[in-house]
Amino acid sequence: MSTIIPPHKAYPSAVSDDEWAFVAPYLTLLALDAAIVHDLRLLVRVLKARQPQPSAAILDARVRQSTPESGARAGSSGAQRRTGSKVHTAVDTLGYLLALAVTPASDDERTQVATLAAEVQAVTGEHVELAYVDQGSTGDEVAAVAAAQGIRLEVIKLPEAKRGVVLLPKRWIVERRFAWTARFRRLARDDERLPSVLAGLHFLAFACLMLHQLIHLYSSS
Repeated sequence: MSTIIPPHKAYPSAVSDDEWAFVAPYLTLLALDAAIVHDLRLLVRVLKARQPQPSAAILDARVRQSTPESGARAGSSGAQRRTGSKVHTAVDTLGYLLALAVTPASDDERTQVATLAAEVQAVTGEHVELAYVDQGSTGDEVAAVAAAQGIRLEVIKLPEAKRGVVLLPKRWIVERRFAWTARFRRLARDDERLPSVLAGLHFLAFACLMLHQLIHLYSSS
């Protein structure tokens, strides 16, 4: 007697056939720096009664553990005590992806401020005036690099030493962004030979996330 296999429960990050049909045409445009993510970000912001383009951004970085596939370009991060690739990210104040760069984990966050600031202004039409950063991006040189792109840096730090998890103003938004992408198994570690593939998968993950939100906003409006 044959056994009937019950339907497999979808993963939280799974998308429907209709959602994939929407995404598919954009997959041929990956050379255009993930245009779908920026299009979806505009739609979601408008539906949430926000201005289409943000005036502030949040910058941070997180290390993805290396694997044999990505080990040749991995670096060691003393602060996060991990070996792998560092994903430098810029998001708006709703947590939606604006810009992203991938480097060895040994690279300092300060080195990517110029790259992220230039990309943020490119995709927002130079609307961003303020960027929140952590204490790893302090210094006059970093501030000058951001100012050259028309962005003022504001460092968010603890007023005193504390133990445990502490929510910092604005900083928790980018931490939530890392939690969102952690739900995608392909982004749990760095399994890619090329850093451009790892970056592209982050944009694809955000396309899926915002599609879910967009459908919910449309259905509830």
